[in-house]
Amino acid sequence: MYTENIIKSKTSEEELAKLNFSKAPSMVTSLPGAKTLEYLKRSDQTETMARGAGRFPFVFAQGKGSTVKCIDGNTMIDITAGVAVNSVGRCHPRVLEAIQKQMTHLMHASDGGSELRTRLAEKIASIMPNGLKNNCVTFFSQGGSGAVETAIKVAKKVTGRQQIIAFHGAYHGVWTASGSLTTGENYHKGNTHIPDVIHVPFPYFYRFPFGTKTKEECEDFCADYLDYLLNTPYTGADDVAAVILESIQGEGGYIPLSASFIEKVKAACEKNGALFIADEVQAGAGRSGKMWVVEYTNVTPDIITWGKGLGGDLPMAGCTVRKDLALKISEGSMPNTFAANGISAAVCMTNIDILTEEDNALLNRVAELGKETIERLQKAKETIPNIGEVRGRGLMIGIELVEDPFTRKPLSKDIIGEITIKMLNKGIIMLPCGRYGNVFRLMPPLTITRELLFKACDILVETIKEIIKK
Repeated sequence: MYTENIIKSKTSEEELAKLNFSKAPSMVTSLPGAKTLEYLKRSDQTETMARGAGRFPFVFAQGKGSTVKCIDGNTMIDITAGVAVNSVGRCHPRVLEAIQKQMTHLMHASDGGSELRTRLAEKIASIMPNGLKNNCVTFFSQGGSGAVETAIKVAKKVTGRQQIIAFHGAYHGVWTASGSLTTGENYHKGNTHIPDVIHVPFPYFYRFPFGTKTKEECEDFCADYLDYLLNTPYTGADDVAAVILESIQGEGGYIPLSASFIEKVKAACEKNGALFIADEVQAGAGRSGKMWVVEYTNVTPDIITWGKGLGGDLPMAGCTVRKDLALKISEGSMPNTFAANGISAAVCMTNIDILTEEDNALLNRVAELGKETIERLQKAKETIPNIGEVRGRGLMIGIELVEDPFTRKPLSKDIIGEITIKMLNKGIIMLPCGRYGNVFRLMPPLTITRELLFKACDILVETIKEIIKK
């Protein structure tokens, strides 16, 4: 059980509460409000609907910590953290201070050197897992798709091979190469792809089709199949540059993995000579309770892709590569004009400080608060048969909803939509994910108070009951 006395002052509930708007949720209009309708009409004329989140029935106006205000004056609790971006919350006072200070010194420095960029690269190296720590170089980009594109290019260049293996349910981005690894139909179908991508089964035990009886058997099946594919003749996987794996699968359903599975994936790669890429764009930056999910294992990735949570309010992402591999990349072969922009770099370093200071107090809190939250939702599951499974690690938690707990038929997208909209009208921003769109995901800022998080969980449970009983 999480207790206040194990947390130091900056991560006390009292101090964290100060980061938020004081009254949340507080709804003064139904959604969408009049001002929102006006802005959405204007948006229709000028913005593409290809953007990821589609359209909320509100328009963001202000953000503070784990709370946001819309232009109609509603104050809501944001359990999405801007889709796992705002690890320390929106507009953290120390982040604002870093922005204000840096903007008077240097903002853009092209892809050349700057004092801040070098310091950031050193800081990133210092927080990498064992084996990569201070034994790596980083290619900076602005978002996760760019980080994965870089990882693919690096893997192919240093190995001289062409094939990339990814997993069913994967989300690695939406650009040409990264989008080729992503399996969601909405992102994948009809788009341009690179050749030589192989997709293999992911150990999604709740919906695994191959008759395994335990999660361990499910993971063994997938690991053994990957090993067979990589290390047996005549499988067609004879030119594999890398295997890429989300350390906790994100868009595919918020599915955590055991240390044993990740270790077996790495072992199969080593036997083959393929590189192992840990995609921690969504699961990293402390969301699991450690800076990187692979820190729960004995694995040293050859490459880590990261983003989102380390950048927070400003775009920042990177591809961090083991140093001996990076030395094989020719100088000037991967320029990025806006890499490590001065303000983004200052914010990234500030976010890292907030996440890791006081002996990782905030990350330790995330691990404990995540356990409490899962326990709370498991108790709700006992009285709501439509909650098929609660799973996760730290503050990356999935709640899978079903029509029937025995057949595990996914709850329909229409009902999921009703729950989402009703939650929004109660002041809770929470998004679904998963292969069937039936998994609600808890990915709040890591600085969220217990009060706000548990209030959101209780409103979710209450709303599920109300919608299902209609």
